[in-house]
Amino acid sequence: MIKLLFMAGSAREASLSKKIAKAAYKIALEKGVEAIFIDLRDFPMPIYDGDLEVNEGMPENAAKLKELFAGSDGYFIVTPEYNSFFPPLLKNVIDWMSRPDNRNIGNPYMDKVAAIAGASPGAMGGIRALPSFNTLLSKLGVHVVPTQVAVGNAASAIDENGNFADERQRAMITASIDQLIKTARALKS
Repeated sequence: MIKLLFMAGSAREASLSKKIAKAAYKIALEKGVEAIFIDLRDFPMPIYDGDLEVNEGMPENAAKLKELFAGSDGYFIVTPEYNSFFPPLLKNVIDWMSRPDNRNIGNPYMDKVAAIAGASPGAMGGIRALPSFNTLLSKLGVHVVPTQVAVGNAASAIDENGNFADERQRAMITASIDQLIKTARALKS
């Protein structure tokens, strides 16, 4: 059995990316996959600073996230788009988890698989943030599935029950999840 991790690159309570990630998580559960949803709001940490790392080590929340990432076979990450790029919060979390730590977890990204999606209130759906985010993950050793999704008009994408309101958007997310599951299974075996 594979284990997948779902998250958004935003900690904001009413984050559109978080709503999309939660709806995707529900789809994975419907498919019988072992999955967890994490909220970056539950893992506050300082901005990466080499001096802080030397003097205090990896922040406890970064170490906890690193363990969750290392214990997963794949990730589904929804990113908002900030000025055509993924947000600094997401970059900071990824940077901290890439650092060595005293738990000897190693690289939580190497030979893992990720599906990525963008979300924004505009029609483009965060599509401009996806290439740079894909590059970052690939450089860390993550296999990023080619089926990437940009959820435009994300404010109306999720209904009051936390499901996709638009069947086309649900189908695109489902295709990405299916590719994530297939690739994670192949890499695990």
